[in-house]
Amino acid sequence: MTNTNMNMRGKIIFYEERNFQGRHYECMSDCSDMTSYMSRCHSCRVESGCFMVYDRTNYMGNQYFMRRGEYADYMSMMGMRDCIRSCRMIPMHRGQFRMKVYERENFGGQSYEMMDDCVNIMDRYRMNDCQSCHVMDGHWLMYEQPNYRGRMMYMRPGEYRSFRDMGMSGMKWMSMRRITDSCN
Repeated sequence: MTNTNMNMRGKIIFYEERNFQGRHYECMSDCSDMTSYMSRCHSCRVESGCFMVYDRTNYMGNQYFMRRGEYADYMSMMGMRDCIRSCRMIPMHRGQFRMKVYERENFGGQSYEMMDDCVNIMDRYRMNDCQSCHVMDGHWLMYEQPNYRGRMMYMRPGEYRSFRDMGMSGMKWMSMRRITDSCN
């Protein structure tokens, strides 16, 4: 593999025990079901790139953003109650970022196009909720609370007509952040 291709790939290593002990599983791409590789996972090391990890298989359940670094006991650090069951590598995006957020499902209600981070949609746009969006460019994280706090959801380019239909019923999305190459 050329040096250029290596820079575009990510690598994360999951360990069964805390402090990088026990059996491990190395992953350099998406993995929809890690249960066949390991029964539990209490620590991990992101050697390159950025990943979203999920507490259920098939990229479902609670999501956690992992950037380059060591997570010796990430379950207690992040408040996870369960084990990581799947992970998705986030490709690095070069260029502009654009996402249009909508107050209601199916692209209804107020809408605003964003090209940069938004710490609080209520303060910035006078929107008290975001129930659908269209990501035109880049990769984004949406948070349920202002100031990039609370549960999060990874958004890659595409149309998202209903967050409720995606299993995010009852959640409000109040802040949004671009995933930039600063996570390397």
